[in-house]
Amino acid sequence: MRITAALALVVLLCSFVSAKDPITVFLAGDSTMAVKRAEKRPEMGWGEFLQQHFDQGKVRVDNHAQNGRSTRTFIAEGRWQAILDKLREGDFVFIQFGHNDSSKEKVDRYTSPEDYRANLIRFVSEVRARKSTPVLLTPVMRRRFDKDGHIQESHGEYPHIVRSVAAETNVSLIDMHLMSQKVLVQYGVEGSKKLFLQLAAGEHANYPQGVTDNTHFSPLGAEIMAALAVDGIREQKLGLTKFLKKARRRERQALTIGSPNNWTAIVATPSSWSCSFPSYAPSVSLMA
Repeated sequence: MRITAALALVVLLCSFVSAKDPITVFLAGDSTMAVKRAEKRPEMGWGEFLQQHFDQGKVRVDNHAQNGRSTRTFIAEGRWQAILDKLREGDFVFIQFGHNDSSKEKVDRYTSPEDYRANLIRFVSEVRARKSTPVLLTPVMRRRFDKDGHIQESHGEYPHIVRSVAAETNVSLIDMHLMSQKVLVQYGVEGSKKLFLQLAAGEHANYPQGVTDNTHFSPLGAEIMAALAVDGIREQKLGLTKFLKKARRRERQALTIGSPNNWTAIVATPSSWSCSFPSYAPSVSLMA
């Protein structure tokens, strides 16, 4: 009788501990979302800023995004399976690809539109099979303007494929493509440079010759993109919304998309960027 009671108590305690475990938000994607090596700083992926929007005791961000990956290579290298192996009931998987899938000239990563669609459907199905929640995100915009200052599309049909798969499978969609486009347009041709990895020669030790990158983000750009993702979480009324930090909500209200100048106070100059990285330690492999 005592043994039975003791076993019942152990089961009850284990259930209690399990119920207190934080929800994990897994990030599956490419370089625009990924954690960066020290030698690539001040470049940042927007996924690096997501954790700071949540109470880490309630929600933990596990960033599996990797530079240069498409849906096809993410699967082929076992990175998708690594997420599935860690998934628990109630977790979330944020899925954002397209930059590399759409790169026809890069045969090592290119994924046809048909295969891209099939891979997204596979992702959704396999996450749901583990009683977790998939969330699809369209790729973020590149900084590409024509001579008249109009922003140019660079992903072809791939963002639309994400939207159609989300609609067909009844999955929550965070349209980073559309939201980031609005931000770039509001910042304009010159102002939007501060959102990307653009440095003059001698401005940062990691880039002695300077760098002009219109795809990857500065800390400022990554911070803003993460805030857009959080806006999407709220708009989609995801279960994660209740775990967003109230302080971050107030800050977000003060740093509206419509007021780009407000954001400059966060990261004023390239020399200050090294102090802008999130303080949390993400669970991530920095390979490749």
